Amino acid sequence: MTLVGVLSDTHDDVRLAVAATKMLVERGARLIVHLGDIVSPFTLAAIAGALPGDVGLRAVYGNNCGEKMRLREVAEASGAVISDPPVELELDGRRILLVHGWGSAEVTRRVVEALATGGSWDAVLYGHTHEVDYRYVRGVLLLNPGEASGVLTGRATAALLDTETLRAWILEVPRG
Repeated sequence: MTLVGVLSDTHDDVRLAVAATKMLVERGARLIVHLGDIVSPFTLAAIAGALPGDVGLRAVYGNNCGEKMRLREVAEASGAVISDPPVELELDGRRILLVHGWGSAEVTRRVVEALATGGSWDAVLYGHTHEVDYRYVRGVLLLNPGEASGVLTGRATAALLDTETLRAWILEVPRG
């Protein structure tokens, strides 16, 4: 079993991004996945710096990530990987697709639902909408951890995913 910490939409709130990362590691995450809109290289550096050496970081760019080259340099220097979505991971024999999102929240939801119904992946993880989404579509896990920044909804959240059972827990990010 691998526990994966899932973040999205940190939007340069370094304090909450680090708090979310530390919370996920404390709960047993062996890999942190960021689903986009880290935004600036300094935020990625803070997230990577909050990780112990035995916990990996895999991220995708979001629509607000402007300095892609510098983000990639920061990722490489810290042993992390960031790239354009979609990204396919295989963990514990599970095929997991990582994306950010496209256009409006409604379009993003339709696209990820279509990806889930295709049956090519066991889980489709996405961000962009800033809204928590945890459900199964034709047996495929569809997971959006919500926004770790709390910038639009006022609720800062992250998720912990068990790759063996494909069960997830939505967690409130500590603000104190």
